[in-house]
Amino acid sequence: MTATITKAPPALTAGRRIAGVGLAVASGIAVAVQSRINGELGVRLADGIAAAVVSFGLGLLVLLVLVPATPAGRRGLSALRAALADGSLRPWQCLGGVCGAFLVASQGLTIGTLGVAVFTVAVVAGQSGSSLLVDRAGIGPTGRQAVTPNRLVGAALTVLAVLLAVGDRLGDPGTLGLAVLPLLAGVGLAWQQAVNGRVRAASGSALAATLVNFTVGTVALLVTFAVGVAVRGGPTGGLPTEPWLYLGGPIGIVFIAIAAAIVRFTGVLLLGLATIAGQVVGAVLLDLVLPTAASHPGVATLLGAALTLVAVLVAARTPARRR
Repeated sequence: MTATITKAPPALTAGRRIAGVGLAVASGIAVAVQSRINGELGVRLADGIAAAVVSFGLGLLVLLVLVPATPAGRRGLSALRAALADGSLRPWQCLGGVCGAFLVASQGLTIGTLGVAVFTVAVVAGQSGSSLLVDRAGIGPTGRQAVTPNRLVGAALTVLAVLLAVGDRLGDPGTLGLAVLPLLAGVGLAWQQAVNGRVRAASGSALAATLVNFTVGTVALLVTFAVGVAVRGGPTGGLPTEPWLYLGGPIGIVFIAIAAAIVRFTGVLLLGLATIAGQVVGAVLLDLVLPTAASHPGVATLLGAALTLVAVLVAARTPARRR
């Protein structure tokens, strides 16, 4: 008797993709908030790496309590060990947290000077191109995905939209030089989302995948921080007393868990573009509601934010099949 392979109905697949895009946009807004928090923490501590260690370390502490306390988390850890043992999951696919640590470190090191908007444009520029390559190489759980005209146009529109939103900040050569860090962080972000999706697929648990991400990232940051202390000494600023400055880690948990859960429905590129749209919208809202000295909200910024949403819709659009 021949086994029958069933596929999800097109309507169900489309519904999951739409829901995934909505969640990705919401998580992008959370990333913009996290960037503001970690950037301010880096300024208060006078050490961006120390701020990243605090952010990642607090997130790891939350996960070390949460994951073993939930049945899904315990099952996920068991499945993860089995996948590593039988070779269905490679050890290098568990290293996405290194890229996450680099992103958080770049927040603490650069946002105090660049501001959230310029930081976002640098991350976008790296993430858009890298997402195309990651999807094409089949690194994510969805396998290889063709570089279609819609995807190319969507990625290009996203970069143009963010350039429009923050174009008045790009004339300073010093700013552009410092923006190399978030640019590289954006390149790594696409790869991180892809391999975290692999870990989630192998473990069957977004929480377990998030715990792996935060464990690897915290170890990488602690090593970097130890080298920095040995070379130039510890941070000169004291720990701030405002509780909101310590919310970067918990916000990162939400972002990583959502990305690991939905990348199998959206693909890396669409996930990245939707997240970018949320980041830009979040950055605009922060500049309007909680302005800083680096805030420049205006018509161009609002138009750029709107164009990012158009870019996501273009990239998500599936061309009609030919008869």
